[in-house]
Amino acid sequence: MIVLGVDPGTAVTGYGVVRRDTGAPSLVECGIIRTHPKDPLPDRLCAIHDGIAELIERHKPDSLAIEDVFYARNVRTTIVLGHARGVVLLCGAKAGLEISEYTPAEIKKAVCGTGGATKEQVQFMVGSLLRLKSPPRPADAADGVAAALAHALSAVTGRKLAAAAIIQRETDTLGVLAAALGR
Repeated sequence: MIVLGVDPGTAVTGYGVVRRDTGAPSLVECGIIRTHPKDPLPDRLCAIHDGIAELIERHKPDSLAIEDVFYARNVRTTIVLGHARGVVLLCGAKAGLEISEYTPAEIKKAVCGTGGATKEQVQFMVGSLLRLKSPPRPADAADGVAAALAHALSAVTGRKLAAAAIIQRETDTLGVLAAALGR
């Protein structure tokens, strides 16, 4: 499974591409898409779109994991962030990707064990989980990788839980059959 994780922003959008087939996840690529602060918003959104579309084309991910909206003190900041998220979601939808949205606290909890982790703790744990020599930098790139990791780790856990449920159902069925035959 290949997951593209995105931490959207109109100034800096962080991303990470993580592969997880069996065993430990591995980092394929991470980085940022930086827009020019003086450019009009539509031009910045086009740059984000082009960058995400290019990543999807190059890596052919199965899933897109994106950080959900947090509510900033400044309403304008929240609205502009929503525009960036919309562009990323559109890219994923047009590519037919499975899209999962995670709150910042859910990502931090999946990667660090606590939803209140600092950016430095997230960077450290991302580096540790992926066995990197140094944590991804800048922090926006590490956040994109963390989103991808959160999804990759939860997808594997979800598959294990589904398999356990199937095994339990089969065991229950065998128990009922054994009881019926024993009568």
